[in-house]
Amino acid sequence: MKRGILFDLDGTLWDSGRQVAESWNEVLMQQPDVNHRVLTTEDIHSVMGLPMDEIGRRCFAGLPEERVKELLKACELHENEYIRQHGGCLFHGLEQVLEALKTDYVLAIVSNCQVGYIEAFLEYHRLGGYFTDYESFGSTGLQKGDNIRLVCRRNRLDQALYVGDIQADYDSACKAGIPFILAGYGFGQVAAKVPVIQSLEELPAAAAEVFRTYESATGEE
Repeated sequence: MKRGILFDLDGTLWDSGRQVAESWNEVLMQQPDVNHRVLTTEDIHSVMGLPMDEIGRRCFAGLPEERVKELLKACELHENEYIRQHGGCLFHGLEQVLEALKTDYVLAIVSNCQVGYIEAFLEYHRLGGYFTDYESFGSTGLQKGDNIRLVCRRNRLDQALYVGDIQADYDSACKAGIPFILAGYGFGQVAAKVPVIQSLEELPAAAAEVFRTYESATGEE
């Protein structure tokens, strides 16, 4: 039985809100046509998890669509480089938990981010060895539920679960037809009764219980 644990990135594995805000502010300060209000960490947290095109529409409301695309692309490129240089704030115990999980599960990341963002996360924090696969909205143009299915299929997973921190993550897991665990320490909430972890250290036990429940309900072993 080949099992996988798929992770959201922002609010689940780390918090890069401050670094993203700093990188975007550097770009926007150089744009004379943009009435620039300094973005805060809270501003970035409020849109994390959304597809990048939706983030652009929210952050640059009132600008023509083509200009929004230009600004978003500039911010994305600078953000990736900034993250490669500065990293983010890993949630407590991440590497130790990944080390414990990788012996029993295929580990992967599925995020709504741009191309290069997951790579910057893995590169700066030297975590690439723990993950078998990753996928993003920027790479495929697909919604998260479709990318979850893609990763499950690509890795020939018999069972999988998704760990995320906002309602859209839960909705995506439901769309993909796999169980969900809520990262209760993250940026959002879920309007459904789901397993919740308050720290990453709780994940191995929670994942094992989810898979036991799944097997009991389906008769699979």
